[in-house]
Amino acid sequence: MIPQIFIHDLLNRVNIIDAIDRHVSLKKAGANYVACCPFHSEKTPSFTVSPVKQFYHCFGCGAHGNAISFLIEYRGISFVEAVRELALSVGMQVPAQQEKRTGQLSTSSSEVFDTAEQSDPQDILQTMRSVTQFYREQLKQSGKAVEYLKNRGVSGKTAARFGLGYAPDDWQGLSALFTDYRSENTGKKLIKAGLVISGQDGNRYDRFRDRIMFPILNQKGQIIAFGGRAIGQGEPKYLNSPETNLFVKGQEIYNLFSARKAIREAGYVIVVEGYMDVVALSQYDIENAVATLGTSTTGVHIQKLLRQSDNIVFCFDGDSAGKKAAWRALENSLELLTDGNTIQFLFLPDGQDPDSFVRQNGKEIFEHHIAQATPLSEFLLQTLMNGQNLQTNENRARLIHEAKPLLQRIKAPALVLLLLKRLSELSGLDQNELASLLQIKQIPSARVNRNAPRKQPASPYRRLMLLLMYNPGFFHDLQKESLVLVNENNEELGALKYLVDFLTNRPDIVDSSSALSILSYLKDNPYRVFLEKIESEILDWDDGMDLEAEFHGVIQKLREIQRKNRMKELHNKPLGSLTDEEKRELQRLTAH
Repeated sequence: MIPQIFIHDLLNRVNIIDAIDRHVSLKKAGANYVACCPFHSEKTPSFTVSPVKQFYHCFGCGAHGNAISFLIEYRGISFVEAVRELALSVGMQVPAQQEKRTGQLSTSSSEVFDTAEQSDPQDILQTMRSVTQFYREQLKQSGKAVEYLKNRGVSGKTAARFGLGYAPDDWQGLSALFTDYRSENTGKKLIKAGLVISGQDGNRYDRFRDRIMFPILNQKGQIIAFGGRAIGQGEPKYLNSPETNLFVKGQEIYNLFSARKAIREAGYVIVVEGYMDVVALSQYDIENAVATLGTSTTGVHIQKLLRQSDNIVFCFDGDSAGKKAAWRALENSLELLTDGNTIQFLFLPDGQDPDSFVRQNGKEIFEHHIAQATPLSEFLLQTLMNGQNLQTNENRARLIHEAKPLLQRIKAPALVLLLLKRLSELSGLDQNELASLLQIKQIPSARVNRNAPRKQPASPYRRLMLLLMYNPGFFHDLQKESLVLVNENNEELGALKYLVDFLTNRPDIVDSSSALSILSYLKDNPYRVFLEKIESEILDWDDGMDLEAEFHGVIQKLREIQRKNRMKELHNKPLGSLTDEEKRELQRLTAH
């Protein structure tokens, strides 16, 4: 593992402006630099980089990070590769990594921290990497598995790119990798990783046998699960890892980590149903394809996809099962749509899937079909009409009845209006009558709202977090009694307590002269997204701000809040129950 101290030395030496400007053209804008975001489609720049705090933030999609995370996200490379590239650019030598095994797939930033003993998730991640390498070695030795992939049109280069492997046809094949396979500790670890099953008789056996193995990576590039495709007539044809502490089927997307760059370059993402579809499309240089993991497309899937592109094309078989899968994807997309998104559906001819279609017809014809995909709004109305004769009042009423719950879920105002207009034409009802019937509030034409409420100022707790993140040295002057908070279980107070506790335990950061973003030290914490949003507000600060005065003003406000809270607490007690000391305290607080 790469020592933590090296990572922070590297980030202190690297200039994030130079690191990003090599890939995205930045323009000076006041104290910061801006560009159109490389992680989502936009026309007005919302991607901002701070040369002072060495972080970037997109006000459009929320992307946030440092020079290392930028390379990981933009280039689709691993954490170690990003560190090596940056180190080379500033003439630093990356310390040799002390790995138990060599030749493993690249790992991610969660491995940066040296600890005396790996945590359970880290232990499982290490196990998954070792098993992936084992399966890859087994593939090279299995003529049957290699022949199967050749027959499916998969080259050795493509198999290596996707990290494909082979689980041998052996009930305890992993015992060749784990010599203590039958020990209690190793057995529990392999069961937790979803690799081994414990039978009723207490014996253990491998979950995956005689299958082509597809490693499943999370958004950090870590191997968290496997998909296995039976080579022969075994059932089920596809078998996924069970859900574990690291893997939730309804949240992960196959190949999303590796396809990010291709998705940005193509301007859209193709969603297919199977791993082999993704691999086959890649074989024909269609690299912007991903797959759900044998489950219906969920809202979490849609959110992750829209984070990568504003344009999604779902590609399904043209049979009834494909239409049902598409409809479930549509339903889960409605609440997440904006007027800047496009979701489309491509249905292939009966009996064909993306794998067979692209092998039979080639890349050009497949991409032609993609360009002709059906927009979500059209698919929605086509499905609702379903060949009904709209000449009868009853069928028109049924159409309106079935459309109502769907249109009510759409938050994109322009799309709702256009669907209302089309539904009005189909039903013969006036658009305003239809909107009233569907209980959809129509958006009036745009005009300046002079009575719009002004933006509320940030709370003193939020301002304090901002100041501590900008300059941890302020922590020296923080009087802990000012932070005796009321018992409110909210994110803001929880994040502040987390930050204060962190700085209490890290005097080296408080005393450091480094301007590095404090979030570089907080890789995995429950408030990371919230703190990223807060840190982004630093980008709006004026160069001439008196931060000392701001800090002392915040402390005064916190003391006043604490005084009022304590007074309220004492006033709520019956007068006769107050101790003499509490009565004197109340007098002091009232006289303040």
